[in-house]
Amino acid sequence: MQVMRPLQPRFYSIASSPLAQANEVQLTVSVLRYSNRGRRRSGVCSAFMADRAAEYEAGRGTGLFLQPSSHFRPPADPARAAIMVGPGTGIAPFRGFLHDREASGAAGSNWLFFGEQHEATDFYYREEIDQWRRSGHLDRLSLAFSRDQAEKVYVQNRMIEEGAELWRWIDGGAHFYVCGDASRMARDVDKALRRVIAVHGGMTAEAADDYVAQMREDKRYARDVY
Repeated sequence: MQVMRPLQPRFYSIASSPLAQANEVQLTVSVLRYSNRGRRRSGVCSAFMADRAAEYEAGRGTGLFLQPSSHFRPPADPARAAIMVGPGTGIAPFRGFLHDREASGAAGSNWLFFGEQHEATDFYYREEIDQWRRSGHLDRLSLAFSRDQAEKVYVQNRMIEEGAELWRWIDGGAHFYVCGDASRMARDVDKALRRVIAVHGGMTAEAADDYVAQMREDKRYARDVY
C-alpha cells in the first residue's frame, strides 16, 4: 500500500563546462540544516549529498538525470559580452559559463555580480574568480556581501550604483543573465535593470519595458530562477 508520494526530483544548475571539466558534472550545493520544534531537520537532497560523499567515493552513488536548458547558455556569438547576476548558489551556471568561454577562447567581455552574507565565509569560488580577474578573463566583478556592514547591500544595489557602465554594456549588445532566488532577488534585479535602462538610456518607464521585452525577444535576457 502506497502511503506517501514519491519525492520530487531536485534540480541543480551545472557549475562546470565539458570543455574545461571533461567527463564531470560539478554542482554548487548549499546544505540546508535547521531546527523545528526541537527537532533537527535537513534538506533532503543537499544533506544526502553532503553526508554521504564518502559513499560516492566508494562507488555506491545515486541516480541522476540531465535536463537541457536551451535558453540558458553563453552567447552564441563568442564576441558578445556577458553580464551575469548570480548571488549565492546562483553563481553555479556562471562559473560554468566562465570556464566555457575561457576554454573556447571567446573574446566577449565578462561581468559578474555576486553576493552573499559574509565575504570571509561565503565568497564561493574566490580563488578561481581572483585568478580570472588577474588574467583579464573576468573584466568586471561587482560584489555585495549583505551582512558585512550596518546597511544591507545586495546585487541589485550594485547594479544601480554602476548603472552608467551597465547601460553602456547593454547598449553595446551584451547578454544579461540572472540565476537564483525567484521570489525576491530575480524580481528586484529585474526592477533594477529597468531602472538602469530608463535612467541611463534616457527613456520613459514604458520605453524601458519595451526595451527589456526586445532583449527577451532577441534572447539577450535569460533567467534561471527557482
